[in-house]
Amino acid sequence: MPQDPKKKIPINYTNREFEGIRNDLEQIAERFYPDSFQDFSEASFGSIVLDSVAYVGDQLSFYLDYNVNEMFLDTSFQYTNVLRHGRILGYKNQGRPSTYGVVSLYVLVPASTVGLGPDTQYLPILKRGSRFTSQSGLNFVLTDNIDFSDSKNQVVVANVDSTSGAPTFFAVKAFGNVVSGFFKRETITVGNFERFKLVELQSDNVSEIISVTDAEGNEYFEVENLSQDIIYREIANNNYKNENAPSVMKPVLVSKKFISFTERSRTFIQFGSGNPNESNVVADPQKVAMNIFGKSYVTDTTFDPTRLTKNQNFGTVPTNTSLEIIYRVTNPTNSNIAVGNLNKVSNSNFDFDNRPDLLTSKVNSVISSLEVSNEKPITGDVSTPSSGEIKRRIYDSFGTQNRAVTQVDYENLVYRMPVKFGSIKRCSVQRDPNSQKRNLNMYVISEDSFGKLILASDTIKKNLKVWINQHRMINDTVDIIDPFIINLGVNFVVSARDGVNRFDLNQRCVAELGRKYGSPFYIGEDINIADMYKELGKVTGVFEVISIKLVGKVGTNYSGNSININNNTSPDGTKLIIPKNAVVEIKYPDTDIKGQVR
Repeated sequence: MPQDPKKKIPINYTNREFEGIRNDLEQIAERFYPDSFQDFSEASFGSIVLDSVAYVGDQLSFYLDYNVNEMFLDTSFQYTNVLRHGRILGYKNQGRPSTYGVVSLYVLVPASTVGLGPDTQYLPILKRGSRFTSQSGLNFVLTDNIDFSDSKNQVVVANVDSTSGAPTFFAVKAFGNVVSGFFKRETITVGNFERFKLVELQSDNVSEIISVTDAEGNEYFEVENLSQDIIYREIANNNYKNENAPSVMKPVLVSKKFISFTERSRTFIQFGSGNPNESNVVADPQKVAMNIFGKSYVTDTTFDPTRLTKNQNFGTVPTNTSLEIIYRVTNPTNSNIAVGNLNKVSNSNFDFDNRPDLLTSKVNSVISSLEVSNEKPITGDVSTPSSGEIKRRIYDSFGTQNRAVTQVDYENLVYRMPVKFGSIKRCSVQRDPNSQKRNLNMYVISEDSFGKLILASDTIKKNLKVWINQHRMINDTVDIIDPFIINLGVNFVVSARDGVNRFDLNQRCVAELGRKYGSPFYIGEDINIADMYKELGKVTGVFEVISIKLVGKVGTNYSGNSININNNTSPDGTKLIIPKNAVVEIKYPDTDIKGQVR
């Protein structure tokens, strides 16, 4: 019996797009079905069938490639999948960045009747969580309690008696740290026991989980991973004025715990696997021990590995209760503000010693007198890192393993600092060439309210130093330094193909360079001029890239730092060498990038 020729249909597996698939189908139809299908014109039924099948094949091919690419971190494109790959490798996304700064706080306190100075009974404590608002409507909260009786505060006479000239009120000035956003409370009902229960918070842009408490008053603590059973709590130090330590760090063994993670603007809380109604019993080792010659005590040779996670070592799951979750939501827009912009008290919470013994009128007078102002800009990283930046941090995080040995380790730890302490846009760690020891220079930079580079605030630097000290090598010294900001512009000349509108072409070229180089460079990153030629050459309508010239931008609205472009250009003219303590920024791409079309 002759073999069916249809079984020998040649299939070209390299054709995976619409046109290729359709052409293959048309050839098969013409070859093996000449009597059934003869009309393949655009309006024919056969053409409709071929187009439909080719369309489906193109769709399937695309999604197959897409899904395969999303399975690997290197080729993953979707932001959420990149974050999920990061969690597998131990990277924790910090969520939306927050901005930190220092504010000046003022209150008017009645004068003492028994001596000079304010009446100490009416010197209050402004509680953590007090809320302030900027002129543009951005919210900020106080991160620590402010004691107006502290001897470090500034005290001046505010009002005097018109007759006697004696002081009647004193103005007390204190300083406090604020962070962008506001506190929010959410109640979530949980039902029956569920291993590794996952809870999604309803608010977007969550930056920090403050507390999680169930209806019975049990508190759940946030940990880095569910296998962690010891946390360090900050206990108020009643003798902090003498010891100069407001808090005491105490290790606590916890079984009620959770982890948190974010995906874009969504935030999740995940609990462990332990049932609070069951005893904390693991597998009996005598029942899973290996048989030993001459021994017969093994009673069970089978073992269920899931029993290892059915204990409370990974934390207990809240069951048949309600959870009260307090968290901080940051502002949905840029939270950077200029000097003096934070000047409104939205909600204040005061505490007075022996308040029942004080006059209500004087207490209310002190409360109503509170004023706030920021004497320095409040700045920080305002943009969410791109998927490419996330990938870079994931690789560094996996190699760092929560310790700082190499320079890359230090850079990764900077980006991993919790957002409640502030965020850094760019970081570079370098060996100090002038030091004989392991002294490292850590260059950090932040963003202003428009996403432009600005020097990091003192508050962020202090928090960063504390954060780094937890992980650095004991023989390492780290200096946190501001890099120089160098603003550059680009002037290019291209020639257009025949029939191309020169004005439109110029706009496309400017837009392409702005898209590619509009984001700030990394600290110490050289500028590859050859790549600029390549990018312009890809623009539709460009016949030839004639020249590209980098120019310095100084003066109003620019940093004021400059670089000698001729002296720092490589001999072949393909690269601009940038000092390791400087960062390049094309600050205004729409105006700093100029072109000419011939």
